[in-house]
Amino acid sequence: MRILLWHGYLLSGTGSNVYTQAVARAWSRAGHDVTIFCQEPEPGFVDLGGARVVRPDLPGRLLPVFVLDAYEGLEPRLLQDLTAAELDRYVTANASALFEHLPADLVFCNHVLPGGAVGAATGARFAVKAHGSELEYSIRGRSDLAEAARKALAPAEAVFVGSAHIRRVLEDVVGGLDRVHEVPPGVDVDEFAPQPRGDALRDLLDECRRDPPNPGNANARLPDEGNAARLERFLEGEKPTILYVGKLLYNKGVHLLLEALHGLYARAVVVGFGDYRHQLEQLAPQRTLFTGQLEHRHLVHLIPVADVAVVPSIFPEAFGMVAAEAAAAGCPPIVARHSGLAEVAEGLEAAYGERHRELASFTQGDSVELQEKLHDLLTLPVDEREQLGAAARSVAIERWSWENVARRLLEPFTS
Repeated sequence: MRILLWHGYLLSGTGSNVYTQAVARAWSRAGHDVTIFCQEPEPGFVDLGGARVVRPDLPGRLLPVFVLDAYEGLEPRLLQDLTAAELDRYVTANASALFEHLPADLVFCNHVLPGGAVGAATGARFAVKAHGSELEYSIRGRSDLAEAARKALAPAEAVFVGSAHIRRVLEDVVGGLDRVHEVPPGVDVDEFAPQPRGDALRDLLDECRRDPPNPGNANARLPDEGNAARLERFLEGEKPTILYVGKLLYNKGVHLLLEALHGLYARAVVVGFGDYRHQLEQLAPQRTLFTGQLEHRHLVHLIPVADVAVVPSIFPEAFGMVAAEAAAAGCPPIVARHSGLAEVAEGLEAAYGERHRELASFTQGDSVELQEKLHDLLTLPVDEREQLGAAARSVAIERWSWENVARRLLEPFTS
């Protein structure tokens, strides 16, 4: 198939960026002709499996977003803060870029808005992947955007959601729709794989030594300066290691993990960027290391170094990508039990069996229960923890491999 894949943002860092990169790579490796439309300034540094990249010109450099982050050379503005005319100009510019590359078998657009509107404006056969970010942060509670979303999705040949939770959110925010398909996001089970701790730590430090300079950690999207030496010192010895990877926002619940740490014999590595970092650093016990943003080249080695990964979000999540990556790497995840994260927990519980099923999740917002679950998992005999890691990986391979996800996304158009 010839596929035009519209994303509109970057190709690394956070959830939908990684999703786009991985789907494009999987489709390309499966033999499809893929062109990505995004704002990635350096696509040559991203493995896209041979997919091409087009960077549309944006009117006034204006970029509609759902969470405010810095984008070099662009002016990010919350989707709900754009005027109707500004949004229309943005949609038209992106649809025109896609139109220049038609005909295609499929135009596949990320995000209900603005992606759905972009797809509809092309007049081509199109599908939309709904993400939780636009639904929860921008469209919910805003009748004008909800109406625009309904109008954009009406002609779509398919709408994809990553979980039953996001299906319910979509219905609640936009209204009932036909042709909705549930396909969870995926993980590269070859890239994220178990690795002996010593080898993983060596490879992690090698990657950190290749990081670009970041004096004063001025660029939040780069790793912190000097991470190689900092991680080498911090990860000395055999003390249990807890890992958090994600944005440093209040809604992500990192403060719950830091509260739980105070009663544990363990250390924590906190990976990510966000406007809540300073407050979190004030809350964190001494045995906590903040690394700034890390890339997949780091994480494939950092995760096997950890004994457990925690996803403590207090806000609804479409899916637990980090939990799936940890599971694939044989690092048992503990997730807050709600929204799309609950579906990840259910998959892990089925593999863990009756004895250890409770170690897959904790009650949303409950740092005391999180502390108890972490204690119980970290004090298991080594062989039992290894069995949990192996069970978690088996779930990741069976349910969340990108090859399987990419194939399922095309089933409505090839059957």
